Amino acid sequence: MKVVTAHTMQELDRRAIFEYGIPGRELMESAGRGCAEHILAAYGGRHGNHAVILAGKGNNGGDGYVIARHLLEKDWRVLVIVLARREEITGDALTNLVLLPDESVSFCPAEGELTENHSDDLQQATVVVDALLGTGLKNDLQGVYLEAVVLINAAPGKVVAVDIPSGVHGTTGRILGQAVKADLTVSFAFAKLGHLLYPGAEQTGRLVVIDIGIPPQLMAAAADYDYLNEKAVAPLLHPRDRQAHKGNFGHCLIIAGSTGKSGAAALVANSAVCSGAGLVTLATPETIHPVLEIKTTEAMTVPLPDAGSGYLTSFGLPLIEKLLVGKTALALGPGIDRRPDTVSLVQRLVETVTLPMVIDADGLNALADDITILQHKKSANIILTPHPGEMARLLGTALPDMAVIRISVAQDFARSYGVYVVLKGARTIIASPDGQAAINGSGNPGMASGGMGDVLTGVITALVCQGYSPWQACQLGVFVHGLAGDIVATEKGEIGIRASDLIAVLPLAFNRLLHLPGIVRPAPART
Repeated sequence: MKVVTAHTMQELDRRAIFEYGIPGRELMESAGRGCAEHILAAYGGRHGNHAVILAGKGNNGGDGYVIARHLLEKDWRVLVIVLARREEITGDALTNLVLLPDESVSFCPAEGELTENHSDDLQQATVVVDALLGTGLKNDLQGVYLEAVVLINAAPGKVVAVDIPSGVHGTTGRILGQAVKADLTVSFAFAKLGHLLYPGAEQTGRLVVIDIGIPPQLMAAAADYDYLNEKAVAPLLHPRDRQAHKGNFGHCLIIAGSTGKSGAAALVANSAVCSGAGLVTLATPETIHPVLEIKTTEAMTVPLPDAGSGYLTSFGLPLIEKLLVGKTALALGPGIDRRPDTVSLVQRLVETVTLPMVIDADGLNALADDITILQHKKSANIILTPHPGEMARLLGTALPDMAVIRISVAQDFARSYGVYVVLKGARTIIASPDGQAAINGSGNPGMASGGMGDVLTGVITALVCQGYSPWQACQLGVFVHGLAGDIVATEKGEIGIRASDLIAVLPLAFNRLLHLPGIVRPAPART
Protein backbone atom coordinates (compact mmCIF):
# COMPACT_ATOMS: atom_id res chain seq x y z
CA MET A 1 0.00 0.00 0.00
CA LYS A 2 1.32 3.42 -0.96
CA VAL A 3 1.46 6.20 1.61
CA VAL A 4 1.80 9.99 1.26
CA THR A 5 2.20 13.03 3.46
CA ALA A 6 -0.67 15.45 3.96
CA HIS A 7 1.16 18.01 1.83
CA THR A 8 1.55 15.55 -1.05
CA MET A 9 -2.17 14.76 -0.96
CA GLN A 10 -3.12 18.43 -0.97
CA GLU A 11 -0.86 18.97 -3.97
CA LEU A 12 -2.49 15.98 -5.74
CA ASP A 13 -5.92 17.50 -5.22
CA ARG A 14 -4.72 20.86 -6.54
CA ARG A 15 -3.11 19.37 -9.64
CA ALA A 16 -6.11 17.15 -10.38
CA ILE A 17 -8.35 20.23 -10.37
CA PHE A 18 -6.17 22.84 -12.05
CA GLU A 19 -3.94 20.80 -14.36
CA TYR A 20 -6.29 17.95 -15.31
CA GLY A 21 -9.55 19.85 -15.20
CA ILE A 22 -11.35 17.56 -12.77
CA PRO A 23 -14.00 19.63 -10.96
CA GLY A 24 -13.53 19.79 -7.20
CA ARG A 25 -17.21 19.00 -6.80
CA GLU A 26 -16.64 15.72 -8.67
CA LEU A 27 -13.81 14.73 -6.31
CA MET A 28 -15.98 15.64 -3.32
CA GLU A 29 -18.89 13.60 -4.66
CA SER A 30 -16.65 10.54 -5.15
CA ALA A 31 -15.21 10.93 -1.65
CA GLY A 32 -18.57 11.31 0.08
CA ARG A 33 -20.28 8.59 -1.92
CA GLY A 34 -17.41 6.17 -1.18
CA CYS A 35 -17.63 6.94 2.53
CA ALA A 36 -21.38 6.40 2.52
CA GLU A 37 -20.98 3.05 0.76
CA HIS A 38 -18.55 1.84 3.42
CA ILE A 39 -20.82 3.08 6.21
CA LEU A 40 -23.73 1.20 4.68
CA ALA A 41 -21.63 -1.94 4.19
CA ALA A 42 -20.24 -1.90 7.73
CA TYR A 43 -23.21 -0.64 9.73
CA GLY A 44 -26.29 -0.73 7.50
CA GLY A 45 -29.08 -3.25 7.52
CA ARG A 46 -30.10 -2.46 11.08
CA HIS A 47 -33.55 -1.29 12.12
CA GLY A 48 -33.62 2.42 12.90
CA ASN A 49 -30.19 3.42 11.58
CA HIS A 50 -29.42 6.93 12.74
CA ALA A 51 -26.32 8.92 11.71
CA VAL A 52 -25.11 12.17 13.22
CA ILE A 53 -22.55 13.88 11.01
CA LEU A 54 -20.38 16.61 12.52
CA ALA A 55 -19.06 18.83 9.76
CA GLY A 56 -16.54 21.63 9.60
CA LYS A 57 -16.73 24.59 7.26
CA GLY A 58 -14.18 23.30 4.72
CA ASN A 59 -14.01 20.49 2.18
CA ASN A 60 -14.01 17.79 4.86
CA GLY A 61 -17.38 19.14 5.91
CA GLY A 62 -18.41 19.11 2.26
CA ASP A 63 -17.62 15.40 2.13
CA GLY A 64 -19.89 15.04 5.15
CA TYR A 65 -22.78 16.74 3.33
CA VAL A 66 -22.41 14.28 0.44
CA ILE A 67 -22.40 11.38 2.91
CA ALA A 68 -25.58 12.74 4.48
CA ARG A 69 -27.36 12.92 1.11
CA HIS A 70 -26.47 9.35 0.21
CA LEU A 71 -27.54 8.01 3.62
CA LEU A 72 -30.83 9.90 3.39
CA GLU A 73 -31.43 8.27 0.02
CA LYS A 74 -31.11 4.90 1.80
CA ASP A 75 -33.77 5.94 4.33
CA TRP A 76 -31.38 6.60 7.19
CA ARG A 77 -32.30 9.17 9.80
CA VAL A 78 -29.56 11.79 9.46
CA LEU A 79 -28.64 14.92 11.37
CA VAL A 80 -25.79 17.11 10.12
CA ILE A 81 -24.31 19.41 12.74
CA VAL A 82 -22.25 22.18 11.15
CA LEU A 83 -19.70 23.83 13.42
CA ALA A 84 -19.92 27.14 11.60
CA ARG A 85 -22.41 29.78 10.55
CA ARG A 86 -24.23 29.13 7.30
CA GLU A 87 -22.60 32.15 5.63
CA GLU A 88 -19.16 30.68 6.33
CA ILE A 89 -19.78 27.70 4.04
CA THR A 90 -18.57 28.39 0.50
CA GLY A 91 -17.47 26.71 -2.72
CA ASP A 92 -18.10 23.02 -3.37
CA ALA A 93 -19.07 22.47 0.25
CA LEU A 94 -21.90 25.01 -0.07
CA THR A 95 -23.03 23.40 -3.34
CA ASN A 96 -23.58 20.12 -1.46
CA LEU A 97 -24.98 21.71 1.70
CA VAL A 98 -27.90 23.31 -0.13
CA LEU A 99 -28.94 19.89 -1.46
CA LEU A 100 -29.81 18.75 2.05
CA PRO A 101 -33.26 19.31 3.57
CA ASP A 102 -33.26 22.11 6.13
CA GLU A 103 -34.64 19.87 8.87
CA SER A 104 -31.55 17.64 8.61
CA VAL A 105 -29.06 20.45 9.26
CA SER A 106 -28.20 22.33 12.45
CA PHE A 107 -25.61 25.11 12.83
CA CYS A 108 -23.59 25.27 16.05
CA PRO A 109 -20.74 27.74 15.53
CA ALA A 110 -20.17 28.65 19.17
CA GLU A 111 -18.61 26.70 22.02
CA GLY A 112 -21.28 25.30 24.33
CA GLU A 113 -24.07 25.26 21.76
CA LEU A 114 -23.17 21.77 20.60
CA THR A 115 -23.37 20.24 24.07
CA GLU A 116 -26.52 22.16 24.97
CA ASN A 117 -28.43 21.35 21.78
CA HIS A 118 -27.16 18.02 20.52
CA SER A 119 -25.48 15.88 23.19
CA ASP A 120 -28.59 13.64 23.29
CA ASP A 121 -28.49 13.21 19.50
CA LEU A 122 -24.90 12.01 19.69
CA GLN A 123 -25.77 9.58 22.46
CA GLN A 124 -28.62 8.11 20.42
CA ALA A 125 -26.83 7.83 17.07
CA THR A 126 -25.89 4.39 15.81
CA VAL A 127 -23.15 5.97 13.68
CA VAL A 128 -21.28 9.22 14.33
CA VAL A 129 -19.38 10.63 11.35
CA ASP A 130 -16.37 12.87 11.91
CA ALA A 131 -16.22 15.25 8.93
CA LEU A 132 -14.66 18.09 10.89
CA LEU A 133 -11.16 18.93 9.75
CA GLY A 134 -9.34 16.47 7.47
CA THR A 135 -5.57 16.36 6.92
CA GLY A 136 -4.91 20.11 6.88
CA LEU A 137 -4.94 20.57 10.66
CA LYS A 138 -1.66 21.93 12.06
CA ASN A 139 -2.52 23.40 15.48
CA ASP A 140 -4.10 22.03 18.64
CA LEU A 141 -7.89 21.81 18.64
CA GLN A 142 -9.75 24.59 20.39
CA GLY A 143 -13.26 25.83 21.05
CA VAL A 144 -16.25 24.10 19.51
CA TYR A 145 -14.02 21.68 17.56
CA LEU A 146 -12.40 20.44 20.74
CA GLU A 147 -15.86 20.16 22.30
CA ALA A 148 -17.03 18.12 19.31
CA VAL A 149 -14.14 15.65 19.59
CA VAL A 150 -14.86 15.10 23.28
CA LEU A 151 -18.54 14.43 22.53
CA ILE A 152 -17.77 12.11 19.62
CA ASN A 153 -15.46 10.02 21.78
CA ALA A 154 -18.13 9.79 24.49
CA ALA A 155 -20.83 8.64 22.05
CA PRO A 156 -21.74 4.92 22.23
CA GLY A 157 -22.29 4.51 18.48
CA LYS A 158 -19.73 3.51 15.87
CA VAL A 159 -17.41 6.35 14.82
CA VAL A 160 -16.41 6.87 11.19
CA ALA A 161 -13.68 9.37 10.33
CA VAL A 162 -13.69 11.05 6.94
CA ASP A 163 -10.13 10.94 5.53
CA ILE A 164 -8.45 11.11 8.96
CA PRO A 165 -9.66 11.34 12.57
CA SER A 166 -9.90 15.00 13.50
CA GLY A 167 -7.06 16.00 15.80
CA VAL A 168 -4.49 13.67 14.19
CA HIS A 169 -1.74 15.42 12.24
CA GLY A 170 -1.92 14.06 8.71
CA THR A 171 1.83 13.63 8.32
CA THR A 172 3.33 13.03 11.75
CA GLY A 173 0.51 11.13 13.45
CA ARG A 174 0.86 13.53 16.39
CA ILE A 175 -2.26 14.18 18.49
CA LEU A 176 -3.08 17.89 18.34
CA GLY A 177 -4.51 18.30 21.82
CA GLN A 178 -7.19 15.62 21.50
CA ALA A 179 -8.30 13.45 18.60
CA VAL A 180 -11.32 11.44 17.50
CA LYS A 181 -10.95 7.71 18.14
CA ALA A 182 -12.51 6.08 15.08
CA ASP A 183 -13.78 2.57 14.51
CA LEU A 184 -13.45 3.07 10.75
CA THR A 185 -11.49 5.64 8.75
CA VAL A 186 -12.14 6.09 5.04
CA SER A 187 -9.16 7.76 3.37
CA PHE A 188 -9.01 9.16 -0.14
CA ALA A 189 -6.59 8.06 -2.89
CA PHE A 190 -3.78 7.10 -0.49
CA ALA A 191 -3.21 6.27 3.13
CA LYS A 192 -1.55 9.17 4.94
CA LEU A 193 1.44 8.86 7.23
CA GLY A 194 -0.71 10.07 10.09
CA HIS A 195 -2.88 6.96 9.78
CA LEU A 196 0.07 4.65 10.25
CA LEU A 197 2.49 6.36 12.63
CA TYR A 198 1.85 6.28 16.35
CA PRO A 199 0.01 7.69 18.21
CA GLY A 200 -2.27 8.52 15.24
CA ALA A 201 -2.44 4.87 14.26
CA GLU A 202 -4.28 4.10 17.50
CA GLN A 203 -7.02 6.61 16.59
CA THR A 204 -7.59 5.36 13.04
CA GLY A 205 -9.35 2.05 13.63
CA ARG A 206 -9.90 0.01 10.48
CA LEU A 207 -8.45 1.91 7.55
CA VAL A 208 -10.06 1.80 4.10
CA VAL A 209 -8.60 3.66 1.12
CA ILE A 210 -10.92 4.53 -1.75
CA ASP A 211 -10.43 5.83 -5.29
CA ILE A 212 -11.89 9.31 -5.78
CA GLY A 213 -10.79 9.84 -9.37
CA ILE A 214 -7.27 11.27 -9.08
CA PRO A 215 -5.63 10.61 -12.50
CA PRO A 216 -3.49 7.44 -12.48
CA GLN A 217 -0.44 9.27 -13.81
CA LEU A 218 -0.58 11.64 -10.86
CA MET A 219 -1.03 8.74 -8.45
CA ALA A 220 1.93 6.84 -9.87
CA ALA A 221 4.29 9.77 -9.46
CA ALA A 222 3.12 10.86 -6.03
CA ALA A 223 3.59 7.95 -3.63
CA ASP A 224 6.10 8.87 -0.92
CA TYR A 225 6.35 5.59 1.01
CA ASP A 226 5.33 1.93 0.99
CA TYR A 227 3.27 0.48 3.82
CA LEU A 228 3.98 -3.20 4.38
CA ASN A 229 0.95 -5.38 4.92
CA GLU A 230 0.27 -8.96 3.84
CA LYS A 231 -0.91 -7.98 0.37
CA ALA A 232 2.13 -5.79 -0.22
CA VAL A 233 4.70 -8.30 1.01
CA ALA A 234 3.29 -11.65 -0.09
CA PRO A 235 4.17 -11.19 -3.81
CA LEU A 236 7.86 -10.90 -2.85
CA LEU A 237 7.93 -14.46 -1.48
CA HIS A 238 8.43 -17.13 -4.12
CA PRO A 239 7.71 -20.85 -3.75
CA ARG A 240 10.47 -23.43 -3.86
CA ASP A 241 11.34 -25.63 -6.78
CA ARG A 242 10.11 -29.17 -6.08
CA GLN A 243 13.59 -30.52 -6.95
CA ALA A 244 15.53 -28.09 -4.78
CA HIS A 245 18.15 -29.14 -2.24
CA LYS A 246 19.90 -27.29 0.60
CA GLY A 247 22.65 -26.06 -1.69
CA ASN A 248 20.07 -24.05 -3.62
CA PHE A 249 19.25 -21.83 -0.65
CA GLY A 250 22.62 -20.46 0.34
CA HIS A 251 25.01 -20.75 3.24
CA CYS A 252 25.12 -17.93 5.76
CA LEU A 253 27.89 -17.23 8.24
CA ILE A 254 26.97 -15.69 11.58
CA ILE A 255 29.60 -14.12 13.82
CA ALA A 256 28.04 -13.55 17.21
CA GLY A 257 28.17 -14.12 20.95
CA SER A 258 30.43 -13.56 23.93
CA THR A 259 30.53 -14.56 27.59
CA GLY A 260 27.08 -14.00 29.04
CA LYS A 261 25.55 -13.44 25.60
CA SER A 262 25.50 -16.88 24.03
CA GLY A 263 21.74 -16.54 23.77
CA ALA A 264 22.04 -13.79 21.16
CA ALA A 265 24.20 -16.02 18.98
CA ALA A 266 21.80 -18.94 19.32
CA LEU A 267 18.77 -16.79 18.48
CA VAL A 268 20.34 -15.47 15.28
CA ALA A 269 21.44 -18.91 14.12
CA ASN A 270 18.16 -20.65 14.94
CA SER A 271 16.05 -17.95 13.32
CA ALA A 272 18.18 -18.15 10.16
CA VAL A 273 17.54 -21.90 10.05
CA CYS A 274 13.79 -21.37 10.50
CA SER A 275 13.74 -18.69 7.80
CA GLY A 276 14.88 -20.98 5.03
CA ALA A 277 18.66 -20.69 4.75
CA GLY A 278 20.05 -23.87 3.21
CA LEU A 279 23.02 -23.99 5.57
CA VAL A 280 23.94 -21.94 8.63
CA THR A 281 27.37 -21.72 10.25
CA LEU A 282 27.74 -19.95 13.58
CA ALA A 283 31.23 -18.72 14.49
CA THR A 284 31.61 -17.78 18.14
CA PRO A 285 34.37 -17.39 20.76
CA GLU A 286 35.79 -20.78 21.67
CA THR A 287 35.18 -20.26 25.38
CA ILE A 288 31.40 -20.25 24.89
CA HIS A 289 31.40 -22.66 21.94
CA PRO A 290 30.40 -25.74 23.99
CA VAL A 291 27.24 -23.96 25.13
CA LEU A 292 26.28 -23.14 21.56
CA GLU A 293 26.85 -26.70 20.43
CA ILE A 294 23.88 -27.50 22.64
CA LYS A 295 21.74 -24.44 21.86
CA THR A 296 21.96 -24.83 18.07
CA THR A 297 21.05 -28.26 16.78
CA GLU A 298 20.59 -27.54 13.07
CA ALA A 299 23.29 -24.89 12.64
CA MET A 300 26.96 -25.80 12.36
CA THR A 301 29.27 -24.13 14.87
CA VAL A 302 32.91 -23.09 14.69
CA PRO A 303 35.00 -21.95 17.68
CA LEU A 304 37.01 -18.79 17.09
CA PRO A 305 40.26 -18.33 19.07
CA ASP A 306 39.70 -15.90 21.92
CA ALA A 307 42.77 -16.40 24.17
CA GLY A 308 40.42 -17.66 26.88
CA SER A 309 38.62 -14.33 27.17
CA GLY A 310 35.22 -15.37 25.85
CA TYR A 311 35.25 -12.43 23.44
CA LEU A 312 36.07 -12.04 19.75
CA THR A 313 39.58 -10.82 19.05
CA SER A 314 41.82 -10.21 16.04
CA PHE A 315 43.23 -13.71 16.63
CA GLY A 316 40.09 -15.02 14.98
CA LEU A 317 40.52 -13.05 11.73
CA PRO A 318 42.49 -15.69 9.74
CA LEU A 319 39.89 -18.37 10.50
CA ILE A 320 37.02 -15.99 9.71
CA GLU A 321 38.59 -15.25 6.32
CA LYS A 322 38.64 -18.99 5.57
CA LEU A 323 35.04 -19.38 6.75
CA LEU A 324 33.87 -16.65 4.38
CA VAL A 325 34.81 -18.73 1.36
CA GLY A 326 31.70 -20.22 -0.22
CA LYS A 327 29.25 -18.30 1.96
CA THR A 328 26.43 -16.21 0.50
CA ALA A 329 25.72 -13.80 3.38
CA LEU A 330 27.25 -12.66 6.67
CA ALA A 331 25.56 -11.59 9.92
CA LEU A 332 27.78 -9.68 12.32
CA GLY A 333 27.36 -8.23 15.78
CA PRO A 334 24.72 -9.76 18.07
CA GLY A 335 26.08 -10.31 21.57
CA ILE A 336 29.75 -9.66 20.71
CA ASP A 337 30.28 -6.90 23.30
CA ARG A 338 32.24 -3.66 22.85
CA ARG A 339 35.78 -4.52 23.85
CA PRO A 340 38.45 -2.64 21.87
CA ASP A 341 39.86 -5.71 20.11
CA THR A 342 36.33 -6.81 19.16
CA VAL A 343 35.59 -3.35 17.77
CA SER A 344 38.76 -3.47 15.68
CA LEU A 345 37.81 -6.88 14.30
CA VAL A 346 34.36 -5.66 13.27
CA GLN A 347 35.77 -2.59 11.58
CA ARG A 348 38.31 -4.71 9.71
CA LEU A 349 35.60 -7.05 8.46
CA VAL A 350 33.41 -4.17 7.26
CA GLU A 351 36.38 -2.76 5.35
CA THR A 352 37.30 -6.04 3.65
CA VAL A 353 34.33 -8.42 3.29
CA THR A 354 32.56 -8.34 -0.07
CA LEU A 355 29.60 -10.54 0.84
CA PRO A 356 26.14 -9.10 1.56
CA MET A 357 26.23 -8.29 5.25
CA VAL A 358 23.70 -7.69 8.05
CA ILE A 359 25.15 -5.73 10.97
CA ASP A 360 23.31 -5.49 14.29
CA ALA A 361 23.78 -4.72 17.98
CA ASP A 362 27.44 -4.35 19.02
CA GLY A 363 28.44 -4.51 15.38
CA LEU A 364 26.62 -1.19 15.01
CA ASN A 365 28.29 0.19 18.10
CA ALA A 366 31.66 -0.66 16.57
CA LEU A 367 30.70 1.37 13.51
CA ALA A 368 29.55 4.25 15.70
CA ASP A 369 33.09 4.46 17.11
CA ASP A 370 34.30 5.35 13.60
CA ILE A 371 31.45 5.88 11.15
CA THR A 372 33.89 6.65 8.34
CA ILE A 373 34.50 2.89 8.14
CA LEU A 374 31.32 2.70 6.05
CA GLN A 375 32.93 4.93 3.45
CA HIS A 376 35.61 2.28 2.91
CA LYS A 377 33.33 -0.76 2.83
CA LYS A 378 33.87 -3.38 0.13
CA SER A 379 30.39 -4.90 0.18
CA ALA A 380 27.80 -3.30 -2.08
CA ASN A 381 24.99 -4.63 0.09
CA ILE A 382 25.19 -3.81 3.78
CA ILE A 383 22.07 -3.83 5.96
CA LEU A 384 22.12 -2.07 9.34
CA THR A 385 19.39 -2.95 11.85
CA PRO A 386 19.57 -0.38 14.68
CA HIS A 387 17.08 0.28 17.42
CA PRO A 388 16.61 4.01 18.21
CA GLY A 389 19.47 4.12 20.72
CA GLU A 390 21.89 2.50 18.27
CA MET A 391 20.73 4.83 15.52
CA ALA A 392 21.43 7.80 17.76
CA ARG A 393 24.96 6.50 18.35
CA LEU A 394 25.51 6.07 14.62
CA LEU A 395 24.34 9.64 14.08
CA GLY A 396 26.34 11.00 16.99
CA THR A 397 23.26 12.89 18.17
CA ALA A 398 19.88 12.31 19.78
CA LEU A 399 17.24 10.75 17.56
CA PRO A 400 14.15 12.99 17.10
CA ASP A 401 10.96 11.87 18.78
CA MET A 402 8.64 12.22 15.80
CA ALA A 403 8.46 9.11 13.63
CA VAL A 404 8.13 11.11 10.43
CA ILE A 405 11.47 12.75 11.16
CA ARG A 406 12.98 9.35 11.97
CA ILE A 407 11.93 8.27 8.48
CA SER A 408 13.86 11.18 6.99
CA VAL A 409 16.84 10.45 9.21
CA ALA A 410 16.92 6.82 8.08
CA GLN A 411 16.61 7.87 4.43
CA ASP A 412 19.39 10.44 4.73
CA PHE A 413 21.72 7.98 6.47
CA ALA A 414 21.03 5.25 3.91
CA ARG A 415 21.74 7.62 1.02
CA SER A 416 24.83 9.14 2.62
CA TYR A 417 26.56 5.84 3.38
CA GLY A 418 25.14 3.62 0.63
CA VAL A 419 23.55 1.14 3.05
CA TYR A 420 20.12 -0.24 3.85
CA VAL A 421 18.73 0.88 7.22
CA VAL A 422 16.14 -1.02 9.26
CA LEU A 423 15.26 1.40 12.05
CA LYS A 424 13.41 -0.77 14.56
CA GLY A 425 10.46 0.19 16.73
CA ALA A 426 6.68 0.46 16.56
CA ARG A 427 6.23 0.82 12.80
CA THR A 428 9.79 -0.18 11.88
CA ILE A 429 11.20 1.95 9.07
CA ILE A 430 13.22 0.59 6.14
CA ALA A 431 15.33 2.90 3.97
CA SER A 432 17.43 2.10 0.92
CA PRO A 433 20.49 3.82 -0.62
CA ASP A 434 18.37 5.07 -3.54
CA GLY A 435 15.95 6.92 -1.27
CA GLN A 436 13.07 4.43 -1.03
CA ALA A 437 11.36 4.06 2.33
CA ALA A 438 8.83 1.62 3.74
CA ILE A 439 6.89 1.40 6.99
CA ASN A 440 6.16 -1.97 8.53
CA GLY A 441 2.60 -2.83 9.54
CA SER A 442 3.11 -6.05 11.50
CA GLY A 443 4.11 -6.65 15.11
CA ASN A 444 2.77 -5.79 18.55
CA PRO A 445 3.91 -4.46 21.97
CA GLY A 446 4.53 -8.00 23.22
CA MET A 447 7.68 -7.98 21.09
CA ALA A 448 9.27 -5.36 23.32
CA SER A 449 11.58 -7.86 24.98
CA GLY A 450 15.19 -9.00 24.78
CA GLY A 451 16.35 -11.04 21.82
CA MET A 452 13.76 -9.88 19.29
CA GLY A 453 16.37 -7.97 17.32
CA ASP A 454 18.61 -11.04 17.18
CA VAL A 455 15.75 -13.00 15.63
CA LEU A 456 15.22 -10.26 13.04
CA THR A 457 18.90 -10.33 12.12
CA GLY A 458 18.66 -14.06 11.49
CA VAL A 459 15.53 -13.71 9.35
CA ILE A 460 16.96 -10.98 7.13
CA THR A 461 20.30 -12.76 6.78
CA ALA A 462 18.59 -15.99 5.74
CA LEU A 463 16.59 -14.16 3.08
CA VAL A 464 19.65 -12.46 1.64
CA CYS A 465 21.37 -15.84 1.76
CA GLN A 466 18.58 -17.32 -0.38
CA GLY A 467 19.05 -14.73 -3.11
CA TYR A 468 16.50 -12.07 -2.26
CA SER A 469 17.76 -8.56 -2.95
CA PRO A 470 18.60 -6.53 0.17
CA TRP A 471 15.49 -4.39 -0.31
CA GLN A 472 13.27 -7.45 -0.66
CA ALA A 473 14.98 -9.18 2.26
CA CYS A 474 14.45 -6.16 4.50
CA GLN A 475 10.77 -5.85 3.62
CA LEU A 476 10.05 -9.56 3.88
CA GLY A 477 12.20 -10.02 6.97
CA VAL A 478 10.73 -7.16 8.96
CA PHE A 479 7.16 -8.08 8.06
CA VAL A 480 7.53 -11.81 8.69
CA HIS A 481 9.26 -11.12 12.00
CA GLY A 482 6.32 -8.96 13.10
CA LEU A 483 3.79 -11.42 11.70
CA ALA A 484 5.38 -14.21 13.74
CA GLY A 485 4.99 -12.00 16.80
CA ASP A 486 1.34 -11.43 15.93
CA ILE A 487 0.75 -15.17 15.58
CA VAL A 488 2.26 -15.78 19.01
CA ALA A 489 0.25 -12.91 20.53
CA THR A 490 -2.97 -14.32 19.09
CA GLU A 491 -2.26 -17.68 20.70
CA LYS A 492 -0.70 -16.59 24.00
CA GLY A 493 -1.39 -12.88 24.48
CA GLU A 494 1.10 -10.02 24.36
CA ILE A 495 2.57 -10.38 27.85
CA GLY A 496 5.52 -12.68 28.27
CA ILE A 497 6.35 -13.37 24.61
CA ARG A 498 9.89 -14.69 24.22
CA ALA A 499 12.14 -14.27 21.21
CA SER A 500 12.33 -18.05 20.95
CA ASP A 501 8.53 -18.14 20.66
CA LEU A 502 8.84 -16.23 17.40
CA ILE A 503 11.43 -18.60 15.99
CA ALA A 504 9.08 -21.55 16.47
CA VAL A 505 6.36 -19.94 14.32
CA LEU A 506 8.50 -18.35 11.59
CA PRO A 507 7.64 -21.18 9.16
CA LEU A 508 3.94 -20.55 9.86
CA ALA A 509 4.38 -16.86 9.09
CA PHE A 510 6.10 -17.60 5.78
CA ASN A 511 3.43 -20.16 4.97
CA ARG A 512 0.64 -17.67 5.59
CA LEU A 513 2.17 -15.27 3.09
CA LEU A 514 2.88 -18.03 0.60
CA HIS A 515 -0.77 -19.12 0.57
CA LEU A 516 -2.42 -15.70 0.71
CA PRO A 517 -5.25 -15.80 -1.87
CA GLY A 518 -5.10 -13.75 -5.05
CA ILE A 519 -1.34 -13.19 -5.13
CA VAL A 520 0.59 -13.41 -8.40
CA ARG A 521 4.07 -14.82 -7.73
CA PRO A 522 7.22 -15.39 -9.73
CA ALA A 523 7.87 -18.95 -10.89
CA PRO A 524 9.71 -21.23 -8.44
CA ALA A 525 13.43 -20.72 -8.69
CA ARG A 526 16.59 -22.09 -7.15
CA THR A 527 19.17 -19.61 -5.96
